[in-house]
Formats: sequence, structure tokens, C-alpha cells
Amino acid sequence: MGNTSLLAGALALAWVLTGCAPPEPIRIGLLAGLSDRGSDFGESVRNGVILAIEQQNEAGGINGRKIELIVRDDGQDKVKAELAAQELIALRPDIVIGPVTSSMATVVIPLMDKAGQIMISPTVASTNFYGKDDNFFRVNCTTREAAIQHARVLYERGARRAGLAFDASNLPFSGTWIEAFSAEFEKLGGSTSATAGFESAGSTRFSDVVARLLESKPDALVLVASTLDTSRLAQQARRQAPGLPLSSSEWAASAEALIEMGGSAVDGLLMTHAYNRGDNSAAYQNFRNAFKKRFQREFGSFSLLAYDTANIVFAAMKKREAGEGMKSALLKYGPYQGVQQEIRFDANGDATRKVYFTEIRGDAPVQVK
Repeated sequence: MGNTSLLAGALALAWVLTGCAPPEPIRIGLLAGLSDRGSDFGESVRNGVILAIEQQNEAGGINGRKIELIVRDDGQDKVKAELAAQELIALRPDIVIGPVTSSMATVVIPLMDKAGQIMISPTVASTNFYGKDDNFFRVNCTTREAAIQHARVLYERGARRAGLAFDASNLPFSGTWIEAFSAEFEKLGGSTSATAGFESAGSTRFSDVVARLLESKPDALVLVASTLDTSRLAQQARRQAPGLPLSSSEWAASAEALIEMGGSAVDGLLMTHAYNRGDNSAAYQNFRNAFKKRFQREFGSFSLLAYDTANIVFAAMKKREAGEGMKSALLKYGPYQGVQQEIRFDANGDATRKVYFTEIRGDAPVQVK
């Protein structure tokens, strides 16, 4: 053992002295909620990033350097998010992917922006973060874009009086989504019959939330909440108003998870999401197959968004010049080709995506628009 250790040490020293030591890895941070009630959201993003990094490392990394992922859990909690953000700032990664929800973006963006830490989120959509010259990049469309499209589709399907349930613990998302939806729905000739906010918790009485909405006699319910809470709201809606049409925002865009959690209660539910399920292109099929092989399950919208985001980062890193910062590189070397859509940042680091709609029919999601 002693001779082996001495030999290993000698070899390592020889590598250093001859200038052939392995290059330092590129460090990428990831900030997501991985321990909260809506952790399926954060896990979906994490898995998309992991797949992209593993594929890039297998291809040789970036300019000969491997990529190292540093993960921190914000727990969808202000105190925990601040601590996680400070830990990442201290580690000085090249870039941080995240946060994944608008409520956590409200907490961590000021801290990271002050420290000069570049961030890029696959999923943050609140208009609160749109149009600002800061260190924060967004890959997703805004709540305004998604909610307007949702209002139009719901109106086309015959809804005229919509009751909206929303998670107030992520108000930067749900509040701006509801505002945009209501304005567009009323412009079309419909009306928001009532809104009912709640704080996501295991003790939340979703039966009461639904009952408050039903008092206004809506002809459709719109659920702006996580996958878990959307499934529980749907279960209560089916008990109290079995035939009432249901729809959900893109926050609960993982149809497979909704089916698993909600069962027959989510049958017929219309949902907004950010990718084309009917895509037969090689790029989409390769991503889908690779994800299923790696994680033994189908992906959700968030995984595809995260995968695109990581590959945007890699593309900019490959092209940036010596000493060039990530903000400059991300703005300079686009547009970037995602699995399905081209991602183009404006001068403020904002991008957009096309919105799609899926209806759950039995135990399968079917794209309808």
C-alpha cells in the first residue's frame, strides 16, 4: 500500500510539473425546490439539467473541461432560499441555473444580482422579472403570454364564467397569471366569477377552496397551483361539481404526474404546457428516449425546459472568449437551438416560448392545440 501511494503521488506531481494536470472543471450551480410539497417541479428541472450535463461530459465536456453540478435546495422557503443562495455565491460557479419558481426568484435575485452572480431560469415566468437589465436570464414565456392564450382557448371551448383557485404562496406567479387571464377573458366577453387563494400546506382544506368558488356558479374552474395541489383541487371539484370543466396553468404541466396523483379526477382536465407532444423530429425523440432511459419515466415540460437551458449555457461557454463574462456570452452568441424551439434573448435576457395545450383523457394526455 505504501509503495502504491508513493507511486500515485509521484505521478500526480509529474502531471503538475509537466503542465498536464487535468483542467479545473466548469462549475454550474442549480437552485431548486427539492424538499417542499411541490418538489416534483424542482426534481423535474434537476433531472433535465443532469441529463444535459452527463451528455456533454460524455462528449468531452466544454473545451476539454468537465462540468460539475453544484445543487442547492431552496425548499420553497425564504430563509432556506437565502442560505442556499449565499452558499452558491460563496462557491462562485460560472452560472446558476434557477431558481425555478417566481416566489423564490423574488428572494434570491436581489442577493445574487448584488454579488454579480449570473442566473438563468428555465421556468420563472412572472412578469415581475421581465424587462430588467440585471444578471437574470429567463428561458420561459411570461405569465402574461401563457395566461392570455389560456383565456382564449377556454373561451373557444365555451366557458363564460371562470372561477380561479390559486396558490398565494407563489403570488409573483399566480397573481400575475390571474391578472392577465382575467383581463383577456373579460375582453373576449367572459368574466371571472370568483377567485379563491390558499396557502399550500398539508392541512389546507381544498374542499373549502372549491366550495367558495362554486358559490359564484362558474361554468369552468381554473387551477393555478402545483401538480400536487392541482390534483387535490381536482378531486374536490369532482366531488362537489362532477361535470364542471377543469383547466390548469403551466405550473402543473406534468400530465403524467397529474394522472398519477389525481387519478380519475383529472380526466378531462385541460392544461397549458411548453412543448409539442406530437413532435416526430429526431431531436425531440432522442431527448425523450434518453430521458426515459436515464430516469425510467417520461419527462415533463420542466425537464425539457431545463435541458434546453443547460444546453444554452454550454453553447455560450464554448464560444465565449478568454475573460468574457457569461452575461455577455449569453447575449452575444444566440439565438440558441432548443429541442423544439429556437431561444432568442433580448437585450434584457428575456426569451419566450410557444404555448401548447393538452387534455387528459382517461390515463393519457392528448395534445389539443
